[in-house]
Amino acid sequence: MVTSLRFSVPRLVIAAPSSGSGKTTVATGLMAAFSERGLAVSPHKAGPDYIDPGYHALATGRPGRNLDAFMCGPELVAPLFAHGAAGCDLAIVEGVMGLYDGAAGRGELASTAQVAKLLRAPVVLVVDASSQSRSVAALVHGFASFDPQVRLGGVILNKVGSDRHEVMLREALEEAGMPVLGVLRRAPQVAAPSRHLGLVPVAERRSDALSSVAALAEQVRAGCDLDALMALARSAPPLTCEVWSPEQALSGAAGRGSAPGALGAPGVSPAVVGGGFGGSAPDSCAAPVIAVAGGPAFTFSYAEHAELLTAAGAEVVTFDPLRDETLPPRTTGLVIGGGFPEVYAPELAANEPLRKAVAGFAADGGPVAAECAGLLYLARSLDGKPMCGVLDADARMSERLTLGYREAVAVSDSALAATGTRLRGHEFHRTVIEPGAGAAPAWGFTHPERRVEGFVQQGVHASYLHTHWAAEPSVARRFAQAAAAYR
Repeated sequence: MVTSLRFSVPRLVIAAPSSGSGKTTVATGLMAAFSERGLAVSPHKAGPDYIDPGYHALATGRPGRNLDAFMCGPELVAPLFAHGAAGCDLAIVEGVMGLYDGAAGRGELASTAQVAKLLRAPVVLVVDASSQSRSVAALVHGFASFDPQVRLGGVILNKVGSDRHEVMLREALEEAGMPVLGVLRRAPQVAAPSRHLGLVPVAERRSDALSSVAALAEQVRAGCDLDALMALARSAPPLTCEVWSPEQALSGAAGRGSAPGALGAPGVSPAVVGGGFGGSAPDSCAAPVIAVAGGPAFTFSYAEHAELLTAAGAEVVTFDPLRDETLPPRTTGLVIGGGFPEVYAPELAANEPLRKAVAGFAADGGPVAAECAGLLYLARSLDGKPMCGVLDADARMSERLTLGYREAVAVSDSALAATGTRLRGHEFHRTVIEPGAGAAPAWGFTHPERRVEGFVQQGVHASYLHTHWAAEPSVARRFAQAAAAYR
């Protein structure tokens, strides 16, 4: 039975007119500043981004969680939010891109505005005011009036140049009847470093990141009216919704995602490779051990994945491919998620004992789920550096950014998904992989383009596609069963 709850946690959505306005600066600073007040703050991020939630977790001491209406469906946004925010004093949701930007060609789907409406949460608009004065009122008025169902509760002005500049901005917004809830001056010293795919993840600069988050908290305390922001958060009406839980999700997933169906992708034919992954786990007093790659090179994961695997009966442990020379004891399943192996290719290559251990595990038929960075790590080489050699393929950096939502259907039976399983996902990489022979494709993409992608061979499922398993919990159960069967 699914639990429904009248949920009244105070909450805010931090949005902006466009990317680069300072959403992460403000959201992370607010999370840290309210946490320093002794509040339990629940951090959330709209969209598929993995990196910002790492900074949110550092600011709050709680897992950063994503709310993605495309990958998980609008119906799961509120339940996943309630799961993460249960027992908290305040929830802060950092938006994605501009307030009304969402999945291309899908209207408001997956936009910050849609998430705000689903959560009945007031929105604070972060405006980069560095190149405007009175025009800020016209900009804010347009965002406030564009969708009457979005409640714009106030503005935080970012990158304000001087006292005079602040006065001009405040006067303009006062005329427009829009509260100014904060003013932040230009402060490059607190900016997090970036590179080819966005901010540098927390795991790669933890001590510096702690200092940056502390500086953000100080900047927000000095420039924002925290009492007014908390009052706005408390004005959010009660939210009645189901509360997501991994146990209930798995219970509802029984029988889903296992039957082949119409693929809907002309030219995509199913190829059954392996099999026997959908049965019950053998009786044993010990849980199957699923090892999840972590450390600086593999930082991309959704908190719900580990929760689902645990609820499916697995013991989830982490290991660091940069430092650990063996897989964790009793490993019977291996998950290698996203990250930046291209940045650490020499170090990953130098850890030959672990590369051989991973290759041996895969050659023995062990179940492996690899996404993006994991795909690159399983290749024969990455930018000329030797990787695990599980796949007959070579990877290299590219000048072309591959980015966007995808609709996919599994075209090969694997430890992760039965043929016909449908998932929505996200691609985000600047690498290409040159496939060899010996593997079947993992996915057939049906939107926005039709093509096959990824690799399935023995127990290995490897792909560029990032997926959120809360959308289809059967994949977590299937993988845990494959790990139990392998043991």
